[in-house]
Amino acid sequence: MTDWTPATTRARAWFESLRDRICAAFEEIEAEAGSAARFDYLTWHREEAGNDNPGGGTRGLMKGQVFEKVGVNVSTVHGTFAPGFAASINGASDQDPGFTATGISLVAHMANPHVPAVHMNTRFLTTTKAWFGGGGDLNPPIPYPEDTADFHAAFQAACDAHDPTYYERFKKWADDYFFIPHRGVHRGVGGIFYDHLECPDQAAFEANFTFTRDVGEAFLDIFPQLVRRRMDTAFTPADKRQQLEWRGRYAEFNLVYDRGTLFGLKTGGNVDAILMSLPPEASWG
Repeated sequence: MTDWTPATTRARAWFESLRDRICAAFEEIEAEAGSAARFDYLTWHREEAGNDNPGGGTRGLMKGQVFEKVGVNVSTVHGTFAPGFAASINGASDQDPGFTATGISLVAHMANPHVPAVHMNTRFLTTTKAWFGGGGDLNPPIPYPEDTADFHAAFQAACDAHDPTYYERFKKWADDYFFIPHRGVHRGVGGIFYDHLECPDQAAFEANFTFTRDVGEAFLDIFPQLVRRRMDTAFTPADKRQQLEWRGRYAEFNLVYDRGTLFGLKTGGNVDAILMSLPPEASWG
């Protein structure tokens, strides 16, 4: 069985530090709006028969004046995949189902429909292989071209600092992944998505870890700017209806297609933390 490693410990520490800085930045925005909203944290512990070190995580949740509902989760879990599911994971099999996973996952649903909803996560997994994955995508009910351009530019800069092919590859991956087949639409205006940046040696780990940190930093830099740009924009009942309809599509994607939701449920994660991505209110017409 895969055990905790120094690499996992380093990645976990950084994901937790990123969580702390993101939550502080979001609380600062709430304070600027005259709100006293703060994150509430719930620590949970995973259970697995015969496993004395299964890990767990912390769900951070805030419901405020600007952020109608935002969840920022960190978790580090260790154990074995269920038979049948193991074969779907890079480097795992029913014969060798051990894994360790650590990561941060964030979803923000905004009170004002002119402020885009957003998703971001980065993670490090170890099976018989080790790799990083992650990304972020913007989900505006009312898209603004300049917001989309600035969001993509932030991630492109992070990508270009490491590999000139990354941005186009990872943008296309996001476009393909964040698509709702039964609706025939994308769930938002995209971003980047990457997976299986493998770490066969220390040099590869350092390079991929640095890139993953830069992705997190890019998100922390750009998203608060977009929130402040739109959070005081007046909106109409029609704008709110449009937001609720798009939230319904977001919920459909996360419940039907999202791999992270399935991974969390299949590995014994905290159900409330896994489903914190669902909006507080939605409409299906």
